[in-house]
Parts: sequence; C-alpha cells; structure tokens
Amino acid sequence: MRRFDGRTAIVTGASRGIGLAIAQRLVDEGAKVVVTARKQEALDEAVAALGGPEHALAVAGRADDADHQDETIAKAVETFGSADLLVNNTGINPAYGPLMQLDLDAARKIVEVNCIAALSWVQKLHAAWLGEHGGAVVNVASVAGLKPAPGIAFYGASKAMLVHLTEELAVELGPRTRVNAVAPAVVKTRFATALFEGREEEVSAAYPLKRLGEPEDIGSVVAFLLSDDASWITGQTVTIDGGVTLTGGV
Repeated sequence: MRRFDGRTAIVTGASRGIGLAIAQRLVDEGAKVVVTARKQEALDEAVAALGGPEHALAVAGRADDADHQDETIAKAVETFGSADLLVNNTGINPAYGPLMQLDLDAARKIVEVNCIAALSWVQKLHAAWLGEHGGAVVNVASVAGLKPAPGIAFYGASKAMLVHLTEELAVELGPRTRVNAVAPAVVKTRFATALFEGREEEVSAAYPLKRLGEPEDIGSVVAFLLSDDASWITGQTVTIDGGVTLTGGV
C-alpha cells in the first residue's frame, strides 16, 4: 500500500521504540517523515534506518520547546513541501510511586511534556499548514489514562488529559483535520522496560493474547488512523492492549 504518497508526517519522540516504528510504517507506505528527539546521534541512526535523507529528516530538540516546534515544522515544509500529518508520541514518566509522595515539580513537567507540548504542536502545525490544507493528528496516550494505574498514577492522569484533548481538538478542527489517539498497554521498548524486565512471561500471562506489544503493533494502527481509510473517524481513542484491559489489568 502507498497510502501516504505526497504527504509529510512529523513524528515526535521517534529516535527509537514506538515513534521509530510509526515513522517506519509511514515511510513504507510512501510518506516523507520528519523525526524528532533530544539526541542528534540517535536521530541520525533513525534516519539511516528509515532509508536516508530522501525519506526522512531529523530535527533534534526538546518536544516541549516552542522554538524547536517552530523549527521542525518550518523544515518539514521547506524540505518536503508540506506538513500533513502529526504524531505526538513524546511522553515522559520521571516519577514512580503513590501520589502522596509525588514531587510536584515532576508532576508539572509530566503535564508540560505529555499534554501542553502536544497541544502546542497541534496549534503551531494548524497555523502553518493544517488550517489551510487539512490533515490528521494522532496522539499516543496509554491504557494508564483509561483506568487507575497504581505506581504510575500521575503519568496515567496526564494521558487521560491527552485523551480528552484529543476529543476537544477533534471537535474544533473538523472537518478539515481529524484528531485521534491510541492507548497502548505494555510495549517492549526501553521506556517500558521496568514494567516487564526479568518477568516478561509472568506479565504476558495476564494478556488474553499472551504476549506484550511490539512497536510495530502500534505503528500499524497509527498509520490506519492517519490514512484516508479512517476518513470518517475522529475524536476516538483506540485501545491497543492485547486484551489486557478486558481482564482488569493495565
């Protein structure tokens, strides 16, 4: 399939893991992709994996840095001629434990990166491209944002906010721009290592499909939501969880 011929996607947090898998799926289907993350070296490796500068461009910076957002969008349009698709994949969780012990500075940073930065990316891309040309946005949330998630409660709260922002943006930006979200359970990435390392078989046993997610499991669904195959879907959050939420897990 070549569902994205002639289109350009910006994928944040895409030097590895879920973000890189999303970028790879989009490139495989014809898109030009601009990938962002903090470290230039890791991004350079990602661009090489994606097929080189003919297919991908790297822009290093912090996802919550407004100047970085402006630079990335400008380079996308300058290099590839458009900025049609956005995937807000960057997320952080620097705190683990009960809410009563949560450092509030850490809480503020989680909201800043996971929620406010995502909104800022949409605002800026809407002003630069989507408002006139239309397009699609996918926000990467989490099953932790759909139900209580002890230990990562505030991360879950930030993802719940991202789910609600997705719905509000879908209402505001339709009909020209669609906005959806995905909510993965545990995916085998470096970010989620603490949730399964050394006990993958035990964790997987709670999943009806008896395995944890792979980054490609998320990339395929995100690609669908960004494509014209999902042209009558907006404001939705697709749970990608191997069935674990059906059994009461997160």
